[in-house]
Amino acid sequence: MIRNSVTGEKKVSNGAEINLSPLIDCVFILLIFYIVTTVFIDETGIEVSKPEAASSAKLDKKSLLIAITEDNRVIYGGSEIGMSGVAGIVKRQIQQEDIPVIIQADERCDHGVFSKVYGEARAAGASRVNFSTLY
Repeated sequence: MIRNSVTGEKKVSNGAEINLSPLIDCVFILLIFYIVTTVFIDETGIEVSKPEAASSAKLDKKSLLIAITEDNRVIYGGSEIGMSGVAGIVKRQIQQEDIPVIIQADERCDHGVFSKVYGEARAAGASRVNFSTLY
């Protein structure tokens, strides 16, 4: 029972209130659904100046990215793997799923280094080896 201080009237409160817990549950379920369905893209960890190409095609978002810097360093996942690390990484990744290998070579890197990385990826069993360009 609530008493009005101005008029002195007594009112009966029915105790109605807004329950927000179902709304919070729905928001958390939507958040979990969003996190689970989001596709994460692996980046090489460095910025590469890509060469221009006359034609290009979009590739799968799920792919193995290997970068070659202008000073001919081979990078995967932000760390330098060298020429000898390419085959091991490609073998390990394509055993789980046949994904394309994308080589992001800087336009100032040596052609010989690019061809060796390409050859290592093919020798490791990659059926689809592509290179990234500006489009």
